[in-house]
Order: sequence, then structure tokens, then C-alpha cells
Amino acid sequence: MANPYQVTPPPAPRRRSGGNVVAVIVLAVVIIGGCFLMQSLRKDDGKPTASPSASASPSTKPTAKDPGSPESSSDTSSSWKVGDCGGPDPSKTPDGYKRAGCSDSGATFKAIDIKEASILPNAVQCPPGTDLMIDVSISYGGKGSGIPTNTVCGRNLSGDHPGDAGAGGGQLVKGDCVTSQAKEVACGGSGAQKVLGLVKTKSECPSGTTDPIELTIAIGRPYDVICTDG
Repeated sequence: MANPYQVTPPPAPRRRSGGNVVAVIVLAVVIIGGCFLMQSLRKDDGKPTASPSASASPSTKPTAKDPGSPESSSDTSSSWKVGDCGGPDPSKTPDGYKRAGCSDSGATFKAIDIKEASILPNAVQCPPGTDLMIDVSISYGGKGSGIPTNTVCGRNLSGDHPGDAGAGGGQLVKGDCVTSQAKEVACGGSGAQKVLGLVKTKSECPSGTTDPIELTIAIGRPYDVICTDG
């Protein structure tokens, strides 16, 4: 016969699973391992190992409708300043350029101005006498065309200066000559019309203008009308 005064003991509590503890330990190991991996990918000074390099991009000859399409450079923007000289970079032909001593045999031009780069075509305007425009860009890892940083306005070290007013080259400036189709040509030739001004509207043309040439709208270009003497 069962004892009516016997007390039945409560059931033993269930033990919690250790799975959560294991997951926390694994996560901690992954985080610590990731930190060590990031440190190993950096230099001693904490900077990434990747270093910037510049890239070259193709260019076209400037015309009145496309005044001043830049050339390209194989040097970083921080390296260039007014008075520096440069020349073609044999390792990045045909459009690469690099700095060089002005007395070096490879030097072909001198920087007469440094402009901020622009992604808008024709937005960069170099001073008169600029024979070539060098678009300086910088890229990381040596791949791609790079990010535009500056434009070097260069003047040839030789006696050949197509950027001089009337010579028929470089960016279009006052004193140059164009055809009736707004193509820049050397002054003195048949059909050459002298540029008297570069303005936004025909009403802004100076006196003496007989044939203002209205251009198609171009974003970034500072003028839309070429004032000529016809």
C-alpha cells in the first residue's frame, strides 16, 4: 500500500544547451581574425598598400567647334606647376606625357598655366599662346583612364607655336581666323575670317563684326558665337 504522506520530488530542471556559447566563441574568433587580416593588408603607417598612378587617355586636335580638347599626361597632378617642362612618355605612347627637366633632350613644352580639370568638354580655357593642353588624371592600381585632376597648358619649347593668335592651332582665341564653317585656319589663307570676339550672343559682338557665326550649344564652352569680320 502506497504511503499517503510520501511527497513526490519535483522533476529535475533541464540543462541549457551550450550551442549559443559555442556560436559566440566562433563569432569572436572570426572578428579577431578579421582584424588581424586587415592589419596585414596595410603598411606600417596604416595606409593601404595601393599607390596612385596616372593614366593617359586619347585626344583629338582642337578645332573651333571643339576648342581645346586636352592631350593626356602620365604624371600626377601634384607634380605639375607653372614653369615645369615635359615631353612625350615613351612608355605610354602615343598620348602619354611626363615631366622632364627643361634642358633635357626629351623636353618639348613648358607649362604656362595649370587649370583645374573638368568633366565638361571645352570648359577648360587656357591662356593665349597655349600650344597643347595636357589632361592630367590619377588612377589607383594602374588601371582605367583615371580621375581628371588638372589640365596643364603647355607652350612648345621650339619655335613652332600653333597656339599663337592667327597660327591656326590651339584653342580658338581673339585674333585667330576661321572659315565660314567655324573651322580654325591660319590667317592669310583663302576664306579666312578674323575672330574679333568670342561671346554668348550676337548682340555682344564688337564693332566691325560683319559675320557672326552661331555655334551649336555645347555644355561648358564659355561662348556660343564667333564674331568675325567676314
